[in-house]
Amino acid sequence: MMPGKSTSVGTINKEDLVNFEKEIAGIFATGVIRAPVHLRAGREEALIRIFQENSIGPEDYVFGHWDSHELALLKGVPREEVKQAIIDGKSISLCFPEYKVFCTGIVGSLMGTATGAAWALKNQGKKGRAFIFCGDMTAETGIFHEAVKYAVNFDLPATFVVGDNGLSVMTNTREVWGCPEPWFKGTKYDKKIIYFKYTNTYPHSGLGWKIKF
Repeated sequence: MMPGKSTSVGTINKEDLVNFEKEIAGIFATGVIRAPVHLRAGREEALIRIFQENSIGPEDYVFGHWDSHELALLKGVPREEVKQAIIDGKSISLCFPEYKVFCTGIVGSLMGTATGAAWALKNQGKKGRAFIFCGDMTAETGIFHEAVKYAVNFDLPATFVVGDNGLSVMTNTREVWGCPEPWFKGTKYDKKIIYFKYTNTYPHSGLGWKIKF
């Protein structure tokens, strides 16, 4: 794998992230992007703060899911490169190995991969950490629990970031599980988890209306 390139989080602000999603929304509305697109708004400041406070840099790995446009930009992938990948139909599976950014459209599927990367970094004595971003419903899955448990018990350089918009597509996460808080709140696993809430002003997928290709 090529050495990771430097992050540009210091040069990207909230407006940059907001405008990028607006541009992608406009392109998607024309029918040019012949694949699913998951847009996000309302979590820009939280993500910027997380990247800054944790000094996420070129040696660190970032793992995400289907809503990772912002993660790629904050990790330092050039704007036009991210944009072209989305136009090419890779919005929900953005992967830029040279920047150590790996994403997937399959719920929780990178939890084990990210934990394994953290295990390798520690046991091979290499610099770098693994940051795994996901949503509130993904954080309720068994694969998330197993990955966090392993990372905590073996003290791996892994951090799980949970962005809670209260929904799994259109289903209320807390109602589904009958609990007002995520399962990990107040447990020993908290130390490996960064948790924040936000309200997404975009639909879960697309723009809320049918696009004619």
